[in-house]
Amino acid sequence: MAGGGDPLRALLRAANALLQQRRYRAALAVLKGFRNGAVYGAKVRAPHALVMTFLFKSGSLREKLKAIAQATYTHSRNLAYFVFTYKGLMALQSRLQGKKIPFHSFFAACIGGWLVFGDNNPINSQIIMYLLSRILFGLSRLAVEKGYIPQPKQDPFPLVAALIWGTVLWLFEYHRHTLQPSLQSSMTYLYDDSNTWHDIFDFLIYNKRTDQ
Repeated sequence: MAGGGDPLRALLRAANALLQQRRYRAALAVLKGFRNGAVYGAKVRAPHALVMTFLFKSGSLREKLKAIAQATYTHSRNLAYFVFTYKGLMALQSRLQGKKIPFHSFFAACIGGWLVFGDNNPINSQIIMYLLSRILFGLSRLAVEKGYIPQPKQDPFPLVAALIWGTVLWLFEYHRHTLQPSLQSSMTYLYDDSNTWHDIFDFLIYNKRTDQ
């Protein structure tokens, strides 16, 4: 038994020694970025897909599980590919120019975004919209920090919240087709389905009657 474990221990020692080599650090960081992208994508998408699928989608259990697995795989794969591309291009640019400059980050992410997230599908659409909202907040804060716009005298968040909710419900009520499908499903459940019931069961216990 002990002899059988020696090759494994030797392999682990060799792998650990390789990981400590400074000259391979950039390439190894790209590989670990790929790993982290895959893991994080699965962690984020799996519970979201599980809830949304069982809450809003119809079909057999097998079809639902397949949809959850497909969404999780797509999110995990795309994030892994993007991190790999971004970190690889960052390392390449830094090596070619001998230093890291802000444009490198923008350029590498643009290329990765085009290659990986350029396909207009539900998963990519959700990710882009998620990032867009955070970008707008971040750019607003940066504009204040740089002095491009004056520091608000009062917290603008209540006004922002009011305008966002006012706009999204106006779109839902009168231009529903412009909203992303999962948002339409959520709002239909909240605002349309609550207008219909037949008895105590589909008023309080269930959302809709299953017996037609």
